[in-house]
Amino acid sequence: MAKSLMFMGTGSDVGKSLLVAGLCRAYTNRGLRVAPFKPQNMSNNAAVTADGGEIGRAQALQARAARREPVTAMNPVLLKPEGETGSQLVLRGRRIGSFPARQYWKKRGELLPEVLAAHAELAAEADLVIVEGAGSASEVNLRANDIANFGFARGADLKVILAGDIQRGGVIAALVGTFAVIDPDDAALIAATLVNKFQGDPSLFEDGRRFIAERTGVPCLGPIPWFADAGKLPAEDALALEAQQTPGQGAYRIVVPRLPRIANFDDLDPLRLEPGVSLEIVQPGRPLPYGDLIILPGSKATRSDLAALREYGWDIDILAHHRAGARLLGLCGGFQMLGHTVFDPLGLEGVVGTSAGLNLLDIDTVLGPSKELRVERATSALSGDPLVGYHMHMGVTRGRGLERPFAHIGEMTDGAVSPDGTVMGTYLHGLFAADAFRRSFLGSAAATSTLAYEATIEATLDALAEHLERHLDLDLLLGLAR
Repeated sequence: MAKSLMFMGTGSDVGKSLLVAGLCRAYTNRGLRVAPFKPQNMSNNAAVTADGGEIGRAQALQARAARREPVTAMNPVLLKPEGETGSQLVLRGRRIGSFPARQYWKKRGELLPEVLAAHAELAAEADLVIVEGAGSASEVNLRANDIANFGFARGADLKVILAGDIQRGGVIAALVGTFAVIDPDDAALIAATLVNKFQGDPSLFEDGRRFIAERTGVPCLGPIPWFADAGKLPAEDALALEAQQTPGQGAYRIVVPRLPRIANFDDLDPLRLEPGVSLEIVQPGRPLPYGDLIILPGSKATRSDLAALREYGWDIDILAHHRAGARLLGLCGGFQMLGHTVFDPLGLEGVVGTSAGLNLLDIDTVLGPSKELRVERATSALSGDPLVGYHMHMGVTRGRGLERPFAHIGEMTDGAVSPDGTVMGTYLHGLFAADAFRRSFLGSAAATSTLAYEATIEATLDALAEHLERHLDLDLLLGLAR
């Protein structure tokens, strides 16, 4: 059986996912068989696995860092928020149903055996399993029935590294305070603390490290300096979209409305890295500025996001900009929005009913309980360029608009293109990672582009691993694993 070590955080977005990805690559480069694991994740950014399910996008990136195929055991419980107080439950890659938060909170303890079994499955064929906790380790109000943090750590008998983000301020209080509020038996599992995202002269934090170590009784590792290239890697949490307020400097302007239930937004990452492109995520409450291309992104709740789009007045902006010459592209849920109607006969997204679409493609969509989860090799109907993407959607789309497809998948077709070619929709996620297609789609905006997206991801993971090798004692961490 493999050794395991768990990383928890004093809060969300302290850098746990990136730390685990970097360590997966670093230990893999040392010749170890490494597997990432996250007992429970909450994210609408998901990836299709080699065994035909879905897991959080961060765990797929971590699997890539470990140079192995993603499998559902790496993230056995995935929660995909559908509203303010409820989520879709995905267990071992398959949708189980939708649950209000309170109902799931009571139910989740029943899932611990499934989570432990998934961890054991990975451990049986690895040398090291690196485990990522979820959210904050100090949420004592959620400790009962926990499977994401200390509930799992106790069940699997793992040592824990507690990470804090110094960029937020108050990292000393956050680390020391966690020990003060959690159960003493949970605190006994913490083998070390870690200070992440440091900028400046690390010698100025020496007194801080000593204070943390004295108050907690365990070593304080780091500080780990800020990793400037982190933005080149796919983000897990929609919190990252709040930080993307400043568009790039490229002349070709892409505008993306930030839908409340935006999903699989890593589709946009290759476009964001293109030097000839300016990609702007427009936050609710702001009008959509004019762009050369408007992208309606994926959505976890198509009808709800359609209603929000109209509430914000974005439907008026979209139609006006389109009349002025802007191109439109809908991805997955965004594709469904471009049609005449979206019908939910079973109330899968809430109340049974039909929502009017934007009437820009001659299609209609009926939502259904089965979910399409497939990795696809396709060919662009627009340019003939190869595409590698994935399907992850619920619903069947029909209509005459499909007679002008966006892509070909073997003998099948995908998506639709308007007669004048200015409105397009597809169910394919990840299509812009294909360099030749992306350059063809962007035309003159990427005519001189040298961006090799997949190679950039690999180089960034290697750089992250080297960064952690320089600033962490990886032998010490390996010694703490058990």
